[in-house]
Amino acid sequence: MLALIQTIVLALDLYWWIIIASAIFSWLYAFNVVNSRNQFVGTIGNMLFRLTEPALKPIRRFMPDLGGIDISPIILLLLLFFVRQFILTTVLPLVI
Repeated sequence: MLALIQTIVLALDLYWWIIIASAIFSWLYAFNVVNSRNQFVGTIGNMLFRLTEPALKPIRRFMPDLGGIDISPIILLLLLFFVRQFILTTVLPLVI
């Protein structure tokens, strides 16, 4: 059971970094820092979008319009932090 909990925490940590990478990539793309016509850049952007959009879309549905500022990644990161801390502080002591 401990191995399962450690695997879940690792997956949450990896997804945390994927969300951060997606947010940074979207800023770089929006400000034309990266070449949008480059196939490699497009592939990375598509991959990050496909990995993060299923989790961000429901959050965006409930968020009010903030005039072009998207704080849904921050809310998702807070939710992931809460789940991670809940697992480590509540579930893990019950298993050990």
